[in-house]
Amino acid sequence: MDVDYQRNASSRMFESDFFEFFSKVHPAVPFVFYIPIITGALVYGLVEQITTAPMAAAFLALGWLTWDVLEYGIHRAFFHWEGSGPFTRWLHDIVHGYHHKFPDDAKRLVMPLGASIPMASLIGGLLWLLHRPAATLPLFCGIVASYLFYDFTHWSTHFRTPLTAWGRAIRSHHMAHHFADPTRNFGISHRWIDWVVGSLKRR
Repeated sequence: MDVDYQRNASSRMFESDFFEFFSKVHPAVPFVFYIPIITGALVYGLVEQITTAPMAAAFLALGWLTWDVLEYGIHRAFFHWEGSGPFTRWLHDIVHGYHHKFPDDAKRLVMPLGASIPMASLIGGLLWLLHRPAATLPLFCGIVASYLFYDFTHWSTHFRTPLTAWGRAIRSHHMAHHFADPTRNFGISHRWIDWVVGSLKRR
């Protein structure tokens, strides 16, 4: 992927007004939608003794870690896969290329529900097939909570001035991915996987 971008600009992604409308999302939408779901599911699981507090704590943490790995893998293997034909290039432009071309488009900094709901449903369905709700219910909640942290971090990195040393480090990490070398720094809400696998680039 070439480093080719326009600052403080936006563009249409779709000719269809319908798809164009649903490709944009207010950054609060994922939190308003998912926080009640995972909070309610976790409280229900504890009250109904489907899971226990120690199991919930352990598998929430494992779920958080699971999303870190998924975040890195999806970003590196899927978002940056361009293929070799016109369809795959078009798909890449829709999925991630647009964001690199217009990194300051505030309405496309978090994942729209049309993309996140199918992914959450797939993960939830696969976990349900394991028939181990004591573990998989808090695991799912941990994955979604970590995903929300990813969405917030990505929005915050592009839209806000960092207030902490960690925030400044994460911003520098992600800006290097955008404006220096898009083949490095695939972690958004973390840097540790880039460090472990050797794809870390310091700005």
